[in-house]
Amino acid sequence: MAASGAALAAAQTRPDYQLQLDTLSQGFDGETCWVHPRAGIVPGERGPAVVLTMQKLLLTGSDVFYALNELRTDDLGRTWQGPRERQTELGRREEAGGVVAALCDFTPQWHRKSSTLLGIGHVARYVNNRLMPAPRPVDSAFSIYDAGQPSWTPWRVIETPAAHRHLRFSAGCAQRVDLDDGEILQPVSFGDGKGPNQVAVARCSFDGETLRVRELGRPLSVNVERGLVEPSLTRFGKRYFLTLRNDVKGYAAEGDGLQFSAPRPWCFDDGAELGNYNTQQHWVAHSAGLYLVYTRRGANNDHVFRHRAPLFLARVDPERLCVLRATERAVVPERGARLGNFGVTTVNREETWITVSEWMQPRGCEKYGSDNSVYAARLRWRRPNELAER
Repeated sequence: MAASGAALAAAQTRPDYQLQLDTLSQGFDGETCWVHPRAGIVPGERGPAVVLTMQKLLLTGSDVFYALNELRTDDLGRTWQGPRERQTELGRREEAGGVVAALCDFTPQWHRKSSTLLGIGHVARYVNNRLMPAPRPVDSAFSIYDAGQPSWTPWRVIETPAAHRHLRFSAGCAQRVDLDDGEILQPVSFGDGKGPNQVAVARCSFDGETLRVRELGRPLSVNVERGLVEPSLTRFGKRYFLTLRNDVKGYAAEGDGLQFSAPRPWCFDDGAELGNYNTQQHWVAHSAGLYLVYTRRGANNDHVFRHRAPLFLARVDPERLCVLRATERAVVPERGARLGNFGVTTVNREETWITVSEWMQPRGCEKYGSDNSVYAARLRWRRPNELAER
């Protein structure tokens, strides 16, 4: 029988991990800032290489992104190479009518079946260096890392059957699940650009070169503001869990990978709402427990844009699908800047990393001490994570 929420919380008096916070980069030029630092691994005989991508944001605009850059460590963070700009493969492209397309919201993850580091994100489009007026097209795109060069393949739009195409079809900022047979369960948000967005899990094939959508699971929706966006998926035991961003509150759902329960608001185990809103959340999956990483109101953080700092980690009760309040811990500190765009990487059986940067908007957030630092919050597990790459 599954342990009760109270028993789970009591077991967490001593956390299952030790926390080490590394600063990978720091410094603020006042015009741009690093955003979207997310990492993937490339397994090796002497341990994994960690490849982190991030990109510059123009502070005078809204979601105006430039080429992806790459950082790499071959010694688990003792030394780093980069950042190296990947303009040729992962940069902006000119399209017809003065439109410029940019790959963004990118998440690299090791695909075991093909022995490939596969990164997936979405494509934003600009006119005169501003987002195209809505409704505007959004595609999902991917790129593959060649560890030997090292280099990336030029980004390509994911092949999608006509029945599943929408004006907006975004896999940005999402966590996926790779199946043993090599198929990929990729959560996406989609819509016509006018009404609320929906979320579903796309079953995709990947042969090491081409990523194709084969099937789209049952759509999930809430009739609130923009609907649901930036979904993340995980598998824990025999069940799958989604966490979902919404303008008013974060939601969760559970299911079999393609069919999910109706979304319900994230709450603590005492019934109070979590307080996360208009910001993504992501999973940390360990063989001994399931965790959520999130931001929320009520942490003496009213001065932070949308309360997007500090970054919290807490254990989830998978039976009741709630956050255990007694296990909550701030893993990245609040210094005025928002931390809501981040990534989670299972590095090996001993460590999981949460990577994030201080997003320096709105102007003036630096007065609280932020300087666009890029962090890796390293969770060093007390027990090996049997879900990790061997």
